[in-house]
Amino acid sequence: MSRHDLQIRPLRPTDQVAARRLILAGLAEHFGYADEYANPDLDDIAANYPARGHVFLVAEVEGALIGAAGLLLVGSEAGRVVRVSVAREHRGQGIARALMTRLHERAAMTGLDRLWVETNDDWTDAIGLYVALGYREYAHADGSVYLARELAPRNPDEHGA
Repeated sequence: MSRHDLQIRPLRPTDQVAARRLILAGLAEHFGYADEYANPDLDDIAANYPARGHVFLVAEVEGALIGAAGLLLVGSEAGRVVRVSVAREHRGQGIARALMTRLHERAAMTGLDRLWVETNDDWTDAIGLYVALGYREYAHADGSVYLARELAPRNPDEHGA
């Protein structure tokens, strides 16, 4: 896959089955199983994300959905990154980084100041990605790690005032 083949775009209703399957496969891979009933937001991604004003992006190569990431808007200043997932055979190619970069751009356009993410403390690849993207740990509890990143102002004053 070349960088030119990769498309990052908003979720379409026709992507829902593939996105759900991709995310559940990643959870099953990490935990050894995935309870399909424990993730009700995936039953209708379009209704639970874009229809409620949140962001849900997918990564696509040659018509195949290979990645997903969501951003829940939490008030007017913060957002929570959720559901970051890349198909196993496409990992290590910068797809999660591309999804996250696009989420950061969307968050900044929305006027958010801060993003945060929660993940399991043993999900070292995910934590490594977030840290590489400027997230810093601010809490650790009950097997989860919480990381946050400040965003640059949307329209910084060129004169520093």
